[in-house]
Amino acid sequence: MAKTKYDTEKRSTLSYHHLVEKFFKIFERNSPLKFTTKRSVEAIIFLILFFAFFGLLAWKMTLPKMLNTFMQTAYHLLLETVFYIMAICVLMGAISKLLTEFGVVRLLENLLRPLMKPLYNLPGVAALGAVMTFLSDNPAIISLAKDKNFSRYFKKYQLVSLTNFGTAFGMGLVVIAFMTGKGFGKGALVGVAGAIIGSIISTRLMQRSTLKTYPELDTPVDEDTGGDEQQISFKSEGGVFQRFLNSLLDGGKDGVGIGLAIIPGVLCISTIVMMLTFGPSGADGTYEGVAYEGVPIITMLADKINIIFKWLFGFESGALISFPITALGAVGAALGLVPTFIENPDIIINNNAIAVFTAMGMCWSGYLSTHTAMLDSLGYRKLIGKAIGAHTIGGLVAGIAAHWLYVLLALIF
Repeated sequence: MAKTKYDTEKRSTLSYHHLVEKFFKIFERNSPLKFTTKRSVEAIIFLILFFAFFGLLAWKMTLPKMLNTFMQTAYHLLLETVFYIMAICVLMGAISKLLTEFGVVRLLENLLRPLMKPLYNLPGVAALGAVMTFLSDNPAIISLAKDKNFSRYFKKYQLVSLTNFGTAFGMGLVVIAFMTGKGFGKGALVGVAGAIIGSIISTRLMQRSTLKTYPELDTPVDEDTGGDEQQISFKSEGGVFQRFLNSLLDGGKDGVGIGLAIIPGVLCISTIVMMLTFGPSGADGTYEGVAYEGVPIITMLADKINIIFKWLFGFESGALISFPITALGAVGAALGLVPTFIENPDIIINNNAIAVFTAMGMCWSGYLSTHTAMLDSLGYRKLIGKAIGAHTIGGLVAGIAAHWLYVLLALIF
């Protein structure tokens, strides 16, 4: 049978695909790089989103001005905000160490201990966790949870809920000091009350959802637990003056560590959020390539539904929603937005907004970036979704509660 032109072309095509397939097999076998379909798709999607994001900014601002604004904003945040927050962290770190060294933390724990069971369904020693995270940061609760002398008083589902409980007070002292230093002490105090309400909701929801799915966790961490709760010891050595100096220096050193830890969040997250919050700085609406410019996508979207945010949180400007969005990842980065809000004449910021900022900043406290590591270190990675869901609701409740508490107090006083 004679071979047709079609048969020749078909055989040629098959030979071509065979050669291409063989080439890629040889390349993959000899190449140090190993490609998988999933990773390749992920890389392509990332590149599309990356270039789409910065392409949009460059299209509106022009590439040179976009790059200059990007770097200028990060530089100004470092000088004007990060070092200010770091100074607060150092001072508050020293104060918190003094409070621990000279028994004030123990006194606060004893005062708060009776509230733990009725409010949080936690044993009294959990009060120590609240005080320690308030004076430092979220991971302090994990250090305690891993201490057998501390964890032995908990049931397993209660111990897991400490991630939500402790996070709700993380960096509380720093947040309050920062807001008070900006002249909004009244709003900051109302915000603390909102954060406490949010912490109760978050902790209780976490416990309920955990028990519903894993009822076997309703057992003591330590089966041999018995007797009354005991004190967690804080050892002190040396004379009073030596202890005072050591506390100042050690606490200040811890504060430096916290201050350094917030730098990536403030410079990376806050810079991007600001470039999506604020518009051009030129009088005629033109871009000048200076700090704090951008394409106000977040503001435009928030303004369209600002009636919801105004009723829930009392926000007068849609741009203010940037604070809780940033606090999801890092409360230190969220604090970096406040000075710019205050200086911007187009944004109305008052004690009500600060109350909501304080409540949601404390309660959320960057939980998206810490919950995974915290639960993983406790050995309960399977509960990460439940913890994040409960804490999302708790933070929203904290902000709403802070707003309406402020409205109520304004009516009374």
